[in-house]
Amino acid sequence: MARYLDVHPHDPQPRTIAQVVAMLRDDALVAYPTDSCYAFGARMDSTTAAERIRRIRHLGDKHHFTLVCSDFAQLGQFVHLDNAAFRSIKAATPGPYTFILPATKEVPRRLAHPKKKTVGVRIPDNRVAQALVRELGEPLLSSTLLLPGHEEPMTEGWLIKEELHHLVDAVLDGGDTGTEPTTVVDWSEGYPEVVREGAGDPSRFA
Repeated sequence: MARYLDVHPHDPQPRTIAQVVAMLRDDALVAYPTDSCYAFGARMDSTTAAERIRRIRHLGDKHHFTLVCSDFAQLGQFVHLDNAAFRSIKAATPGPYTFILPATKEVPRRLAHPKKKTVGVRIPDNRVAQALVRELGEPLLSSTLLLPGHEEPMTEGWLIKEELHHLVDAVLDGGDTGTEPTTVVDWSEGYPEVVREGAGDPSRFA
């Protein structure tokens, strides 16, 4: 049965954030709010989380997981950036964008695309998500909370608890979120290609 923790969306209580981080460090899979919608979150080195997310979402092994980072300095440790990508991505973050880039050796092999060796990264403009990643001290392995058969991601914490209480270990309810997932921009070939239009304005990468 998932634990349900309510947190203030703009001034998240440190004690609640610490409780969730303690669970993450104990290999938990949690649901948490972002600036686009809710997402699954786990420690990057979790040995079980990626497969649990794949089972819940019915995903194949070529799914791009996302590393949610606290700031641009942290993001730069896990992906390779040329000057053009650096300038463009830095100008768009924090915000509702996911960028697909070549992974560095800091990224566990099981999280990178098996052929392309790429991974998604992002910096959300959401105080709960930012507090979670800062307290954890490392990127959060993440994936949009979009369930099979649903056209839109889940956006309300209490509904997520009702739907997923046997599939996740905790739900961090930080209020309602937007209804769109992030805009996904693939920078892995050295230029931006918008592969999914979502909450972020895609025109800046056209």
